[in-house]
Amino acid sequence: MGVVDNSNDWVILVNEENEEVGKARKMEAHETPMLHRAFSVLIFDEQGRTLLQQRALSKYHSPGLWSNSCCSHPRPGEDTEAAAHRRLVEELGFDTDLKVAFSFVYKFHDEKTGLWEHEHDTVLTGQFQDKFIFNKDEVKDVQWISETALDEWMEKDPADFTFWFRVLWKQWRRQQK
Repeated sequence: MGVVDNSNDWVILVNEENEEVGKARKMEAHETPMLHRAFSVLIFDEQGRTLLQQRALSKYHSPGLWSNSCCSHPRPGEDTEAAAHRRLVEELGFDTDLKVAFSFVYKFHDEKTGLWEHEHDTVLTGQFQDKFIFNKDEVKDVQWISETALDEWMEKDPADFTFWFRVLWKQWRRQQK
């Protein structure tokens, strides 16, 4: 598979209502807190377990941290759901039906890298049961985990997870109650 070089990609700048207001280079949007469109995918299996992804050590931010199944940014002119399908294949080597669950806005400054995350994040969910081979240049590791075990791990060691996944997971769990 290999590394998917998206370092020169453009992102879609948006306002708080997710309305497009422009575009910027991805790194520029992360070096300054420019609000831009993003997506996060949660994949579940038939037992209700969540597929976690450990980010590759080569990622420009949050390397080696555990996160949701897949995440990225749609490119200008690209639909968010189409982008989610594209990245599922690029990162995890499979595709599946997805549906929009909710969206949220967050802002986070990573003290280690100096980069910002200021994103309007659309969360999509899907189900997948088959075996797959993930792209080891994009993903360090994966694991299936029950919601309860993930809740406990996140409570005990929140620094093991990306900032956006901690926010996303709390909102997801509130919606499930």
